[in-house]
Amino acid sequence: MHLLAIALVAWVFSPAHAFYVPGVTPKKYHLNDLVPLQVNKIVSENTQLPFEYGSLPFVCQPKEITHTWLNLGEALRGDRLMNSDFKLVMGKDTMCETLCTASIDKEGAEQAHKLIRDEYRVEWIVDNLPGATVLKFNTSDPTTALLPYFALGQIKDDKAYLNNHFTIQLLYQISSKNPDDKYIVGFEVYPASLADSAACGKYATSAPMKEINGTPTTVTYTYTVLWKQTTDITWATRWDRYLQIFESRIHWYSISNSLVITMFLTGMVAMIMLRTLKRDITSYNAEEDVEAIDEDATGWKLVHGDVFRPPKHALILAPLLGSGFQCLIMVAATIVLSTLGLLNPSYRGGLISYGLAIYVLAGSFAGYYSAQVYKILKGQSWFRNALITATLVPCTMFIIVFILNLFVWGQQSSSAIPFGTFFALISLWFGVSTPLVFAGAVFGARRPIADQPVRTHQIPRQIPDQPYYLQLHVSMAVGGLMPFAVIFIELFFIFKSIWSDQYYYMFGFLALVFVILALTTIEIAIVITYFSLCSEDYRWWWKCFAVSSASAVYVFLYSIFYYFNRLKVTGFVPAMVYFGHSLMFCIVYGLCMGSIGFAATYTFIRKIYGAIKVD
Repeated sequence: MHLLAIALVAWVFSPAHAFYVPGVTPKKYHLNDLVPLQVNKIVSENTQLPFEYGSLPFVCQPKEITHTWLNLGEALRGDRLMNSDFKLVMGKDTMCETLCTASIDKEGAEQAHKLIRDEYRVEWIVDNLPGATVLKFNTSDPTTALLPYFALGQIKDDKAYLNNHFTIQLLYQISSKNPDDKYIVGFEVYPASLADSAACGKYATSAPMKEINGTPTTVTYTYTVLWKQTTDITWATRWDRYLQIFESRIHWYSISNSLVITMFLTGMVAMIMLRTLKRDITSYNAEEDVEAIDEDATGWKLVHGDVFRPPKHALILAPLLGSGFQCLIMVAATIVLSTLGLLNPSYRGGLISYGLAIYVLAGSFAGYYSAQVYKILKGQSWFRNALITATLVPCTMFIIVFILNLFVWGQQSSSAIPFGTFFALISLWFGVSTPLVFAGAVFGARRPIADQPVRTHQIPRQIPDQPYYLQLHVSMAVGGLMPFAVIFIELFFIFKSIWSDQYYYMFGFLALVFVILALTTIEIAIVITYFSLCSEDYRWWWKCFAVSSASAVYVFLYSIFYYFNRLKVTGFVPAMVYFGHSLMFCIVYGLCMGSIGFAATYTFIRKIYGAIKVD
């Protein structure tokens, strides 16, 4: 079992190609070397359902089909890499080479017509670079940016035309050490639609195009290959055109907005800590008659005998906090690795693969933290706590993924998770994560916990009527709003990258926003808990967790707004895919923030009650 677990984790990390950081391990080519072109998938913003390009009935099939072994992240994101019959010879231009002539039946023609109208785009790969569409910012400015796909077809005068000719331009750099060594630094595709292959090489905008109207037809695919030496682009910077930040000013505005909110909250917390709280502690410690305080005074000291009273449903709270800590490790580690450039877009699927691997290996921390919290809450059944920690959140995620996968599989999309990948995920869960959770729980259950600064009374204190603004739903609405205000601008770019199939590589901004978000969540949780204690409500355990995670509700509401105002998604299954993935994202986000807020609040309460004199 242990060997199987090690093998599965190794499979998660092992990509189909050698892992590298751009600029470190380039692949050398020499004159007349054959450069392989792999076809991957087609994607569309309008459906969110990718399809395997090589399995489409209206494209050219290679004579010998070879599928590339994928890592776990690639399989989950719908990649399906296979070879092609394109002949790319290093340094040799090719004009109007015929790839194949495909006979398309009625079903294939109808599918092609639908996919073109849904604005599907194609992804090909050469030397790990996706075939790109070139965008010019200004016609007089040579600076360009790249979109990592090109159009499957065109819509003109409400008619669909299939792109069946491809001008492939490959940019290469000559090594300064050895002129025979050449590195591919650019892969650009200029598609066109030609009704007659004889027009290849001399076609103009007025040339007849290949219309696809749902009736059987034949299509001749041709291609031209152009090699161009460049000194402006190096192998180390060849991804820069894919990763250009178009709205850097907006990101800085987002950071400024977040800092203003955080400074406001920091000022409020500082006022409470340095003035109000200090005055309270001084006043309480100056009183010699504790009974007089209990009868006449008001404030948070009155609940000192109940503040550490275990809450209801501790067997749910502790596992949620353990899972939240596990998710927090995964998110924080992934952001750090991405900020350092180790998880960049050149390693397809790396972000998902490493995120899952970190989550699985962080199971020991989840078990340990959950066991410690459960012990603080006077729990007795550490085994049940560990079992719920290992199954509650993962089982919820698996149910959502399984239901979504049934619908996606019915659409024959490449994003449907294959059986082998499902088996690998379940094996990672039960073979690696669950044993690590139990191992961590054993250590957590055996390790002694620190004594609480005050004793808990046997009889619970009666809780007075609470002001409306301290009701749980109001506290969650207010407490979740400010953390959401910190991230909502950056959230737009994250959603845009995910649902518009663009690269997100602004991890420096994301890391800074994440730190600000964590500080804001901590401060909100402490402030609301302090006000609740001052109102003699000692039920803070669940409340601080709920308030801290409440911004996840706003994030989900924002996903609904984004769906109806930014996307053109149509159909029931694409909507399910969108909202199912958004729900999983919000669950992970809520658990992370809830764990951060809980840990900070617990530390805060121990500090303030440890500073007063209570007999």
